Amino acid sequence: MGTPDFCVPILQSLIDNYNVIAVVTQPDKEVGRHKELRKSPVKLLAEKYGIVVIQPEKIRKEYNEVTMRKPDLIVTCAYGQIIPKEILETPKLGCINVHASLLPKYRGGAPIQRAILNGEKETGITIMYMDEHMDTGNMISKEVVEIKEDDNFETLHDKLSIVGRDLLLKTLPDIINGTNESIKQNDSEATFAPIITRDDELIDFSKDANTVYNQIRALSPFPGGYAVLDGEIVKIYNSRKTNDFYTEKQLGEIGKIYKDGIGVACKDGEVIITDIKFAGGKRVLMKDYFNGHDGDKLLGKIFNKGE
Repeated sequence: MGTPDFCVPILQSLIDNYNVIAVVTQPDKEVGRHKELRKSPVKLLAEKYGIVVIQPEKIRKEYNEVTMRKPDLIVTCAYGQIIPKEILETPKLGCINVHASLLPKYRGGAPIQRAILNGEKETGITIMYMDEHMDTGNMISKEVVEIKEDDNFETLHDKLSIVGRDLLLKTLPDIINGTNESIKQNDSEATFAPIITRDDELIDFSKDANTVYNQIRALSPFPGGYAVLDGEIVKIYNSRKTNDFYTEKQLGEIGKIYKDGIGVACKDGEVIITDIKFAGGKRVLMKDYFNGHDGDKLLGKIFNKGE
């Protein structure tokens, strides 16, 4: 049971090593101006192998098609809906979840992005039994993954997806044989990772440079952070930090032009924006933008929150 790209290596490993009788994923979504239906990455992979695909709008009410198949084990990963008791009690080996954090930290739907936003140095994968609440079940196995200074959502997402695949394959034999152990989570240590909202995407250059840098990389490449320049929304996808500090500049002001970007004043330093999408344009590296534009014309302009 899963939906996005993160699940694809995990599903592929299950198909290669076990008998996958069905896949549950979110309904196809309308995208673009023409509202064309788009299948989830998990559905596309399942269809490639001729596996039955189940797509309930609300699985809490539409669970019969899952329970009637009487699976021995259910594996979930980034599915996007709370699994009802009727399903949890169906498989004789239980329902397990591949979660992209070191539980009980970062329970919820955006653990990768929240870990980067908060400046964490490490995260990981937890294989856990599922219960009726969100990410609260007993933990079976874990693996730690370092969050590097230059990781963004995409790079960390891809690393965790592979770690999740490998840890699941390592853990499954003990679950199937009934020899695995599980540990109850300490709820007092729990932190939460709610889904990213539009407010989370708004970059506030009045904060310290490290916070701004973390926000930009946590949202890159999707959905992308944004700020307002000359009354227009600008998307910001990548940046780097320096030790410079513009005491004479306003917060959010473009104070210096570099070969690869524009220096923007923050509370305690500077963030150099290197990958951007100006209003009405395409995403572009600043070093390429400078080939056809005079970067000095950006000096003195101020990014703001559009308030």
